[in-house]
Amino acid sequence: MMFGLRLQVKTEEQITAEQVWYGSEKVWLVHKNGFSLATVVKTEAGSLPEGKVKIKLEHDGTLLEVDEDDVEKANPPSSNRSEDLASLLYLNESSVMHCLRQRYGGNLIHTYAGTNMVVINPLSTPSMYSEKVMHMFKGCRRDDSAPHIYSVAQSAYRNLLTTRQDQSIVLLGKSGSGKTTNCQHLVQYLVSIAGSTGKIFSVEKWQAVYTILEAFGNSSTSMNTNASRFSHVVSLDFDQAGQVASASIQTMLLEKLRVSRRPDAESTFNVFYYMMAAADSSLRTELHLNHLAENSAFGILPQSKPEDKQRASQQFTKLQAAMKVLGISGEEQKALWLILGAVYHLGAAGATKAGRRQFARHEWAQKAAYLLGCTLEELSSSIFKHKAKGLQHSTSFRGGPDEAGLGDGSGSKVTALECLEAMASGLYSELFTLVISLINRALKSSQHSLCSLLIVDTPGFQNPRLAQQQRGATFEELCHNYTQERLQTLFHERTFVQELDRYKEENIELALDDIESSTSLSVAAIDQASTQALVRTLARTDEARGLLWLMEEEAVQPGGSEETMLERLFSYYGSAQGENKGAGLLLRGEKPHLFLLGHSHGTDWVEYNAQGWLTHAKHNPATQNAATLLQDSQKKNISGLFMGRASGATVLSGSIAGLEGSSQLALRRATSMRKTFTTGVAAVKKKSLCIQVKLQVDALIDMVRRSRVHFVHCLLPKAEAVGGGGEPRVTHGESLDSGLMTLDVSLLRAQLRGSKLLDALRIYRQGYPDHMVFSEFRRRFDVLAPHLTKKHGRHYIVTDEKRAVEELLESLELEKSSYQMGLSRVFFRAGTLSRLEEQRDVQTRRNISLFQAACRGYLSRLAFKKRKIQDLAIRCIQKNIKKNRGVKGWPWWKLFTNVRPLIEVQLTEEQIRGKDEEIQLLKQKLEKVEKERNEMRLNSDRLESRISELSSELADERNTGESASQLLESETSERLRLEKDMKDLQAKFDSMNKQMESMEMEVMEARLIRASELNGEMEDDNTGGEWRLKYERAIREIEFTKKRLQQESDDKLEVEQQNKRQLERRISDLQADNEEYQRNIQQLKKKAQRATAELQDTKLHLEGQQSRNHDLEKKQRKFDSELSGAQEEVQRERSLREKLAREKDVLAGDAFSLRQQLEDKDLEVCAVNLKLDQLEAELQDLNSQESKDEASQTKVRKQLRDIEAKLKDQEEELDEQAGTIQMLEQAKLRLEMEMERLRHTHSKDIESKDDEVEEIRQSCSKKMKQMEVQLEEEYDEKQKVLKEKRELESKLLSEQDKVRSGDMETEKRLRKDLKRTKALLADAQIMLDHIKNNAPSKREIAQLKNQLEESEFTCAAAVKARKSMEVEIEDLHVQMEDISKTKQALEEQLSRLQREKNDLQSRMEEDQEDLNELMKKHKAAVSQSAQNLAQISDLQAQLEETLKERQEVQEKIQALQSQLEFQEQSMVEKSLVSRQEAKIRELETKLEFEKTQVKRLESLVARLKENLEKLTEERDQRSSSENREKEQNKRLQRQIRDIKEETGELAKKEAEASRKKHELEMDIESLEAANQSLQADLKLAFKRIGDLQAAIEDEMESDDNEDLINSQGDSDTDSEVEDRVDGVKSWLSKSKGSTKNLSDDGSLKSSSPPGQRPYRFDRSDEEEEEEVREEGGATLDPQYS
Repeated sequence: MMFGLRLQVKTEEQITAEQVWYGSEKVWLVHKNGFSLATVVKTEAGSLPEGKVKIKLEHDGTLLEVDEDDVEKANPPSSNRSEDLASLLYLNESSVMHCLRQRYGGNLIHTYAGTNMVVINPLSTPSMYSEKVMHMFKGCRRDDSAPHIYSVAQSAYRNLLTTRQDQSIVLLGKSGSGKTTNCQHLVQYLVSIAGSTGKIFSVEKWQAVYTILEAFGNSSTSMNTNASRFSHVVSLDFDQAGQVASASIQTMLLEKLRVSRRPDAESTFNVFYYMMAAADSSLRTELHLNHLAENSAFGILPQSKPEDKQRASQQFTKLQAAMKVLGISGEEQKALWLILGAVYHLGAAGATKAGRRQFARHEWAQKAAYLLGCTLEELSSSIFKHKAKGLQHSTSFRGGPDEAGLGDGSGSKVTALECLEAMASGLYSELFTLVISLINRALKSSQHSLCSLLIVDTPGFQNPRLAQQQRGATFEELCHNYTQERLQTLFHERTFVQELDRYKEENIELALDDIESSTSLSVAAIDQASTQALVRTLARTDEARGLLWLMEEEAVQPGGSEETMLERLFSYYGSAQGENKGAGLLLRGEKPHLFLLGHSHGTDWVEYNAQGWLTHAKHNPATQNAATLLQDSQKKNISGLFMGRASGATVLSGSIAGLEGSSQLALRRATSMRKTFTTGVAAVKKKSLCIQVKLQVDALIDMVRRSRVHFVHCLLPKAEAVGGGGEPRVTHGESLDSGLMTLDVSLLRAQLRGSKLLDALRIYRQGYPDHMVFSEFRRRFDVLAPHLTKKHGRHYIVTDEKRAVEELLESLELEKSSYQMGLSRVFFRAGTLSRLEEQRDVQTRRNISLFQAACRGYLSRLAFKKRKIQDLAIRCIQKNIKKNRGVKGWPWWKLFTNVRPLIEVQLTEEQIRGKDEEIQLLKQKLEKVEKERNEMRLNSDRLESRISELSSELADERNTGESASQLLESETSERLRLEKDMKDLQAKFDSMNKQMESMEMEVMEARLIRASELNGEMEDDNTGGEWRLKYERAIREIEFTKKRLQQESDDKLEVEQQNKRQLERRISDLQADNEEYQRNIQQLKKKAQRATAELQDTKLHLEGQQSRNHDLEKKQRKFDSELSGAQEEVQRERSLREKLAREKDVLAGDAFSLRQQLEDKDLEVCAVNLKLDQLEAELQDLNSQESKDEASQTKVRKQLRDIEAKLKDQEEELDEQAGTIQMLEQAKLRLEMEMERLRHTHSKDIESKDDEVEEIRQSCSKKMKQMEVQLEEEYDEKQKVLKEKRELESKLLSEQDKVRSGDMETEKRLRKDLKRTKALLADAQIMLDHIKNNAPSKREIAQLKNQLEESEFTCAAAVKARKSMEVEIEDLHVQMEDISKTKQALEEQLSRLQREKNDLQSRMEEDQEDLNELMKKHKAAVSQSAQNLAQISDLQAQLEETLKERQEVQEKIQALQSQLEFQEQSMVEKSLVSRQEAKIRELETKLEFEKTQVKRLESLVARLKENLEKLTEERDQRSSSENREKEQNKRLQRQIRDIKEETGELAKKEAEASRKKHELEMDIESLEAANQSLQADLKLAFKRIGDLQAAIEDEMESDDNEDLINSQGDSDTDSEVEDRVDGVKSWLSKSKGSTKNLSDDGSLKSSSPPGQRPYRFDRSDEEEEEEVREEGGATLDPQYS
């Protein structure tokens, strides 16, 4: 597999189990309670409805028919406890949860999730965090270590050392998921493994730090019995050597109001209970805690249970010991207890509820004042008697006279209890800041640091409903949830946005369409700022802004309230607004003050109670007076601590504590946070209590964003994971099943969906998470390709880094799919870079070993050379000492030795005096330089501090200037906008005045005209009849026009109402259809996403198999090279064997000749013995003879000399023979050793060859099985493609039928409508001809004509589109036929491949049989060689015997020589010498016989060699046949790849066909919509024509009388009417002809211009007129018929 996992050899049982698993198609059935394992039951096609699948549950065997959306693919059992979720074969929600549940049940709470870590909080303390476990992870890479929180720390520490870049670890999760505990483990590991200079940072010190933080910052909540109520960042600074140089802690978002007010069933901070339970008698007396109050305004009461008191007492003792470890003195501890006691007594004192603001119980207030070191009056005035102008001064921008004029009458706004709570929270906030300062004082160091590692721990997600509490969440819980949302946004940005942007920048193509990349929208609902945030205005605007900004605005508004704030929030982000503002993000609660907000992408809905939230946005002076009260305390230990703190900038804007530190990195962190609070809007809003929440989180995110972030997702196993009392529900002794039952699957699913962990894993799997710059990659991994370095040279300058990296990757033989080349860096799949790192480590170790060997050799040579020089020196010294001994008594030497020192004394004294003077001068110079150096160092330190101060001040001033300039620009733009609006309004006002004046003038003129007319009528009644008639007629016309217009308006109103009702019904139907479409779209999108995910999983699995095949091919190539080397070794061994056989034959012949010589020598020795016996007898005879002559003696002496010479020659020959025998023995030993070695190597080679042959057989069988599986898959895919083709053909036919039927019906309906329209238009033309001055009616007719023309054109376009659709459908048919032909060709090719596979199998079986026979022959040859070795051993034994005999012969020869020497003195006859020579000849004949015997053995060995050569030739032939089979297999694999490519092309063609089909469907829908719009237009035209006809009839009836009076003009009118009717009929006949032509031809000429319409005349005008009369006669008026 991929993703950095090593390939593990599987057993046969595992392989068979996986094959059974794959064959059964296991799935997960997702249901409400979780998920269940099931098996898909194969059914016949069409037996189940579409979208359904039949499954069989594993636990009870139930058969179910479920939706396809409810099942997810399951992974094989080997992946149940996979260490990395990214390595799962099928990545889906159920598989991930099953893996996590299995690991959690086995007490494996840590799991890798790509680059992230998932930790499920155990419900009991596991034993996996010991020091021994820490050292197991020390120095390990991430891929070599198991999932653990220590591996995250080790990975971050390793990256810090290698890259010298700041690192950070961010913990995410719900409250109670174990974030703080994991943070402690991270710090302990880093401090233990990295160490520190002088061990100033020990584990004990950090345990003391967390003990103090848990006491002062933790409390018991509904979700967790020991929950952190503040956010903190642990900063560890490391030096050049990787050791911890300094450390610090920064805290923010302290829930300080918990001291005085908190939800029910929750407690205050732990330190109060520790102090009340465990303070000794003296401390109790000093803190006045001997008698505790029965009730408290703050609810701080002692614990009632004895076990709780005992636990609190133990914790207080532990707390005091921790303070002592951190160097907090007794006086400083006493100051802390005094402030805590004062807070307790303030709660016991209480405050009045009505009337004057004062304490309810003054005796307890007196105790609080005494503990704080002030008087009761000072304490009371600090709490209650402050000026009202400070209540909201810093929240508003102006702080105008409205706030300043409140006076002391603000008691109705701020109650006495609120003032008391503000003082208590202020005191505790100052106390907590002091504690953080004391901790940082113990952790700081002056050592130089290089880079930092940050660990971020914040309170988790809070949801009271999850803990079964029926209350709304508080504002503090909203702040903590907001912090978690921002950290989740940072995770989304690093995981999704940055990765995709990097791929886009580097031109890396990656298909990630199924992954949603949207961030959570709840963040905007909380902190979205307005664009007018810098404008100094208190007016409410309609621009959307977040809850924090609304709280600030409503707090300063005169009538601001929580209800108004929520209404504005719902208007901005509620579901009633547009979708672009996040519909469904914000919901109203059941009660007025409640609202629901969807966190974690809508997976975690939290109900908040907003009652009293505006008090959080208002400043209370009592909070600010708390710091002044502590600084002015009469107690020196309190005032000393807080006066010292007031001088340093330890708190940023009253929000972030712990900014102490003098190191460079601490100053950089403080500057970064200050910049966040002094830039842009923050410079103006930094004193706002609500906006401070956003600014603190911004500072945290900015600090983390500058580093490389490692995320740890902490998951909560159950909603009631830590219940009351904090008792764990599960112990380690439980079984696996009980462990599995401890997980709440629905809660786990919600957490996984909220964290978008599956999408992150999908990006990690599909993308290229590891990347390196070209130059860095080349420098780092150039060691893996030494041949490139030799090729280019050591000092080669690279000009093209990309080309060099490509060449390096090619030499590394990486698979192409495992990396991608970008523009500036190379990208790798997960796990590829780790494998390269491992290879680099191996190569580096090898190189270092070679380097060490070379160094040791060099040092050894140097030592040897030194020893030689020392030896020479010792010899020289010895020589000098010897010479000194020789001259030490010489008088001149004595004189020289006495005088020479006296001469040198004077010179040495002068030199010493000169050196002393030089030393004094140098000392003075050194002191001067040291002094100057110290002064320069002081000056540089002072200047550096001044520069840092000036830079910070300059940054503040610059940020303030920027904010002021932004403020000025915004105010200027606002002023310009207002001036522009005022000018526009002024212009409108002027125009309205002019209109009013003109209208008044018109009214006045009308009145004057009417008055003058009336006056004229009254003056001249005789001449005014005509004007009266005109006036009456005008009045009648006006009344008629009014009636007509009223009627038209009523008709239009009724029509509009009908249209409105129709539109409303249509809109409701469309909305219902739209909702249905949306649901279908969502379902289809889910299906598409799931199909895409499965496709990607399959693709990744295929890539994994390809990489495995690539590795196997590399191994195969390596094996082939080794095999060729082994064959060459066999050839060399064969040649050596032949050489040894020849040498053996020679030695055997030599041994045979020596054996014959020895036998001859034995005979000679026997003859010599006989001769000796005879000579002894003759000697005795000769001794008895006393008279011998001189001549016989000389003759005998001469014979003796000759015999002696011959004996010497024989001795020399014997010595030569002895030398040859010794050489033969040595050669024999060498031969024995060589034969033994060859026998061992041969046996090993035979075994290795057997193993290789077996591996080859297994690999061939596996490849054949894989080919069979691939062929089956190809066949299944072919069947699926054929099925889809049939479905597409059926759908195309059905669509064609629908289109044809729809077009025919539309044409018929349009023809009828056109006929009816023509008739109505004819009637309208006839009527309108009788009316004079009918310009409006002509315009209406022209409009109707235009509408009719447009409808005709639309119809023609529809017909044209239908024809084009038919042509495209025919093209699709042709393409489908081509696809079917190609599929048939593929089927034939598959069948041919199947036949070739069968042939290959048969050939492999035959080759296997031949190989078995070859092995049998090979074994027989081996046995024969063993027999030959046995014969050689026998010959060696015989040779040893001959050597022994030779020694005996030598001894006898020596005896003979002694006898011959004795015989020299006597008379020896010549016959003895002749007998010796005869014996020597016999020995020579025996030696020749042995040589013939050796030649016979040589011929035997030659025959054996020939047999062995024949066997090796047969083996070579078998190996060549195997190579041919391998080549044939490779050719088959290439053919299979070609088939896959062809199937891929077919799939592309089918996708193109489906796309074209979709486009045709869209065209059909558009045509239907066009037809519907045409029908609606025609209906509207009919209605308008009917209205016109009715209006004309009414007007004609009213004008009948005038027609009767004016009868003289009837003839002219009738003729005119007839002419108009003829014109209308001719026009209608032309339009009828054009309509017929459109219906017959189906298209228009495209070349005609838009204003002209070509028509065809197939019928005469008379026929058209008759048809018009027949169809439209019913609508004509009777008088015109």
